[in-house]
Amino acid sequence: MATSSEGGRRGSVFSLNVRQIVIAGILGGIAIFLGYTRLGFIPVPNLAGSATIMHVPAILGGALEGPVVGTIVGGIFGIFSFIQAEVPFFRDPLVSILPRLFIGIVAWAVFAALRDRSVDLASAVAGVIGSLANTVGVLGMAVLLGYLPLVAIVPIVPQAIAEAILAAVVTVVVVRGVLLYRSGRTTAPEVRSDEERRY
Repeated sequence: MATSSEGGRRGSVFSLNVRQIVIAGILGGIAIFLGYTRLGFIPVPNLAGSATIMHVPAILGGALEGPVVGTIVGGIFGIFSFIQAEVPFFRDPLVSILPRLFIGIVAWAVFAALRDRSVDLASAVAGVIGSLANTVGVLGMAVLLGYLPLVAIVPIVPQAIAEAILAAVVTVVVVRGVLLYRSGRTTAPEVRSDEERRY
């Protein structure tokens, strides 16, 4: 089975090499940087006043490097959220960490399912569904564990939509850029053709 990583290299999507570990660390670091600097919070005209893109590195990790990298990056994002928690229910790892482990897995599954049709479509849908996996997972656990009443989720819907749109846009741009960079580095015609077939 071909991986979703660099052209020409084959193996299980659940394998992990040194390059993927490095990329996971970089993407996890980006998520932390976005949180510390508040650059990950984008002002938008919704009830919350801002949307976040802090979960996007986990989406990118899953789409570009597979479910293992996506899970690692999502875990880093979740741990950061747990450590920096200001809202009480984020101090529960079942709310702040557990749901974030599935962001990259969901993004990978969606991207892998759609990439043969269109890379941009696969990226956009992976961004939307990955973002919703974060929102639904976190809020669902908060409701399930009794931290929030179900009705409290309603005002958050506009923010969830805004975040999904932002995630889709960023994911399309970054994935397209990375794949163009990789195809430019590939010199062997047969390897390039294999990359094109998979993406």
